Amino acid sequence: MNYDNVIKYLYSLERKKGTKLGLESIKELLKKMNNPEKNLKCIHVAGTNGKGIVCAMLSSILQEAGYKTGMYTSPHLKDFRERFLINNKKISENDVVKYFLKIKKYIAEQTFFEVITAMAFLYFKDKKTDFLVLEVGLGGRLDATNVAMPLASIITNIGIEHTDFLGKTLEKIAYEKAGIIKENTPVVSGAKGKPLSAIKKICKEKNSELFINKM
Repeated sequence: MNYDNVIKYLYSLERKKGTKLGLESIKELLKKMNNPEKNLKCIHVAGTNGKGIVCAMLSSILQEAGYKTGMYTSPHLKDFRERFLINNKKISENDVVKYFLKIKKYIAEQTFFEVITAMAFLYFKDKKTDFLVLEVGLGGRLDATNVAMPLASIITNIGIEHTDFLGKTLEKIAYEKAGIIKENTPVVSGAKGKPLSAIKKICKEKNSELFINKM
């Protein structure tokens, strides 16, 4: 297969499978791949607005500190390869093909986003990145990226969005976004009001220290 064939195949999954939240399917795929996500040092970023900017800033800071830094974001603006960056350099077309073919035999009922997220974990692991800045695709709790065990979690803010998937109130959406919070793992958030209260509650349950950005 060439690059164009791979891209067509991947987007055929998006048309056929659509959006499906949940972790079982990607866990099944990653298990067959020997769980590359477990070998990555991630910073997980969720929120309604500003995720991309925060990811870019974190990536820049880590690179300036001398670290080989991966960044996985979505959606892309012009080029699919924008989703997979190492020190701001896009994945090559050859590597898109290579990493798709590495996992193709394991793909069952996974969605477009689950497949490319699995590709990303394997790619960044093989490239021996020091850190991976990992952006949530949709929500948080049931997003495919939430199989990662991050060094820290960031929730930029909470607004009304994707109500069919995340709920119709700020509190419910905050609960879904805060699903990226892991036990004993620091959290940074710019949320305010009721969403912040929901995040504080989950941080307390998880014994995770919360740092609030008041700007």
